This record gives sequence, C-alpha cells and structure tokens, in this order.
Amino acid sequence: MRLLELIEKTIVGMGYELVDFEQAARGLLRVYIDFPPEDADKGSITVEDCEKVSHQLSHMLTVENVNYDRLEISSPGLDRPLKKHADYVRFAGQEAVVKLRMPMPGAANRKSFQGILHAPEGDTLKLEFEGKDGPAMLDFTLADVDKARLVPKVDFRSRKA
Repeated sequence: MRLLELIEKTIVGMGYELVDFEQAARGLLRVYIDFPPEDADKGSITVEDCEKVSHQLSHMLTVENVNYDRLEISSPGLDRPLKKHADYVRFAGQEAVVKLRMPMPGAANRKSFQGILHAPEGDTLKLEFEGKDGPAMLDFTLADVDKARLVPKVDFRSRKA
C-alpha cells in the first residue's frame, strides 16, 4: 500500500478528512487534516486534533517501517486548498482563487482567476469571475487546475460594535 493510502486510511478511520499531504526535504512528512463535510459543524481543527492524529500516524508509520525524520500535522488554514472534486461541491458559493496549468481560450490568455465557486456540473467545475465585459463564467476540469485555494474571510471588527 502506498504511503498516501496508508495515511488517508488512518485519518479517515479517526473521523477526519485528509486535505493534503507532502513529503518535503530532509524526511519531513506534512499532513493537512480537516473535519469531513458531514462534520463541518464541529468548527475548526484544534491543536488537540492535530496531536491525536500525530500520535496515531507516528504509530502507523513505525509499524509500516516508513522512513521519515519529522511529522507535521496541521489544519488546512483559512486559505484551504481545493484538491478534490468534492471540495468544489462542498465550497460552492464561496470565493476562491484558481490558477490553471494553461491559459483558457476565450479568457484573454489568463491563467489566474478569482471569483465565486458554483456547484460543479458533472466533471465541469465552475467559477464566476469579473471579466472585462462584466460577470463571466469559467468552466474547467480538475485536470486544468494547477492550484486552487479559498479566499480567507476575516472579520477584524471588534465584537463590542
């Protein structure tokens, strides 16, 4: 079984979702977790959640004899990456930045777009953005995406107001 599959199986078994995974230089394994869509009402990932997953993954990696030096577990952050088709379904209606691998024909050779995600239609992902002539719709597939992230929504107003 590949390392990614082992990590995902362990995390899903603990009631979390694997958002992203990377193997970095000098033996660093970095794992981003979140609550699955059905548990989104639980709020944000806490340090305790990361600690629980770190403890469990450390055991699994030892048992599976995986060679690594450091393990980092983290929440995906406010600018959560969109990696899977299910992410585009889950975050429809939210603002995102999508960077494509190649410029899209008919979009003035642009590769980067910021706008509102719409619910996918089959494999076609949709982003409404502000074009030269007003609102426009970008239709693309997961294979077209180089990087995509949610745009963080932060309210800096004081709670007293």
